[in-house]
Amino acid sequence: MDLTMTEPTAEPADLTIPARDGYPLAARIFGGGRDRAVVISSATAVPQRFYRHFAAALAEAGYTALTYDYRGIELASTSELRRLDATARDWALSDLPGVVDWVAEVLGPERLFLVGHSFGGQVAGMYDRPERVAGMVTMSAQSGHWRLQGGEQKLVVWLHAHLTLRLLPRILGYMPMRAMGAGENLPAGVALEWARWCRRRDYLLGDTSLPLDRYARFTAPVLAYSIDDDAWGTARSVDAMMGAYPNLERRHLVPSAVGLEAIGHLGFFRPTCHRLWAEAMGWLARR
Repeated sequence: MDLTMTEPTAEPADLTIPARDGYPLAARIFGGGRDRAVVISSATAVPQRFYRHFAAALAEAGYTALTYDYRGIELASTSELRRLDATARDWALSDLPGVVDWVAEVLGPERLFLVGHSFGGQVAGMYDRPERVAGMVTMSAQSGHWRLQGGEQKLVVWLHAHLTLRLLPRILGYMPMRAMGAGENLPAGVALEWARWCRRRDYLLGDTSLPLDRYARFTAPVLAYSIDDDAWGTARSVDAMMGAYPNLERRHLVPSAVGLEAIGHLGFFRPTCHRLWAEAMGWLARR
């Protein structure tokens, strides 16, 4: 997973935001407008720096944009990561809500929007103050069940869900995603819970220990993108996950139809796809 990009022109300000349980989350804020704010929630194992170009573009368009790292993603030391007791539900029920709370209560924008990439879009529906959200755009926010993936990705996800994500965290004390070329290392508990969800036919929507009733109360409009060349986030896997949101609009992007050779699971947020950002921002502006 190549996360290398050139530096953006906008300079963000670093800050620390408490999760719901007080865990300090590393965050960055772009822009200074207070009437419209966007919280960008990352994909699994993808650091907040990957979204800096998109966040800078939002700031140039008049939004205050905020990126953040889930707990564990900001830890460079594997020894620290081994000591961290964290799960995927901590990310969903404490980290994301803590950041959205902070933006709503400290910045106090007139309209607060969410952008969720993959995991970030999957779990936002469990936010327990949905009345604070004016709208959300998601990219490749898919069900992680292996049967819904495309081509050889079915086998890759099956192997991860049944073998690597189950065994390596128990052996090493963390999930070595960097060594696999798949982003940042993960806390063991995050990897193990993610693997359990990926083995379920209904993915996380089949985990009745989660507050799944909250999705029905997330009535803000949601625009969910799927990408034609994203074998991990096929149209049917996005449909399976995003169908939990009651006010859903779907768009499927075909790279050649928008003048691009490829987009994939990560490409929307790269500068090469900047022509797609105007559509997403226009949708937010109309909310």
